[in-house]
Amino acid sequence: MLKVAFHSDYVHPLPEGHRFPMEKYDLLPRQLLYEGTIEETNLFSPNKIDSQMVLSCHDSIYYEKLINLKLSPRDQRKTGFLHSEQLINREHLIMEGTRTCAEYALEFGVAMNIAGGTHHAYSDRGEGFCLLNDQAIAANWLLSENLAKQILIIDLDVHQGNGSAEIFQNEQRVFTFSMHGQNNYPLNKEISDLDVPLEDGIKDKPYLYLLEKHLDKISKHFEPDFIFFQSGVDVIETDKLGKLGLSIEGCKKRDEIVLNFAKQNNIPLVSSMGGGYSPEIKHIIEAHANTFRSAQHIFF
Repeated sequence: MLKVAFHSDYVHPLPEGHRFPMEKYDLLPRQLLYEGTIEETNLFSPNKIDSQMVLSCHDSIYYEKLINLKLSPRDQRKTGFLHSEQLINREHLIMEGTRTCAEYALEFGVAMNIAGGTHHAYSDRGEGFCLLNDQAIAANWLLSENLAKQILIIDLDVHQGNGSAEIFQNEQRVFTFSMHGQNNYPLNKEISDLDVPLEDGIKDKPYLYLLEKHLDKISKHFEPDFIFFQSGVDVIETDKLGKLGLSIEGCKKRDEIVLNFAKQNNIPLVSSMGGGYSPEIKHIIEAHANTFRSAQHIFF
């Protein structure tokens, strides 16, 4: 059974003027239910994550300031959010959603979070709409519980997974792979275990070739027993922040490559949703929905 993390508090109201497309967190599960890709039984509502799991990745001083709403206005601006108790509660729910998905993936092969992919969160700060790093927290939990020995993070959001790269820079058991726009945010990139910078406007065929080529390359010297997939859809050509040129169908084929890689190698996988900023919400929802449709088709 495909288990999907969703909580009503994922749809967090932001002050007027914020550009982050929060409505997709409400529309996506509605679309998946309407078309029959999932049923209510597929959905689960996560609780708040245990603070000790957060502290496996994040600096205690930063975390205390975050939960007590003590971060400076400047630090809040870097995250893209005006901080509030409701926002921090939402973040804790998303973190637990991805961690619980890891449990379900061990049981069913795959699980997905309708949120998360907060790969810009560093150990000691937040950036780019990311306060805490859900995939890093879940990866550290798996390692600490001896539920995984080698973890591969496949980050295909258009923006480099800089926070994940920093958190795991000295962790040999986690391999960070980021394929991202070389001329996009962040300006100063971190060093992942494998970075594949992409030219502006890259189309489906060369993009998919590079993805398959590098997954094959990774598998020759790193043998993961768990995968986290950051499946941002800001790679599509309509995205106002992306600068790449993938079609929605090409983005779907991207997902199929990753999901088939996990299925064929019998590696549990958790997907977190990541970014998507096309002007028309229908393009965002369709591209995200394809990830869930592909998971159902490939795994079940």
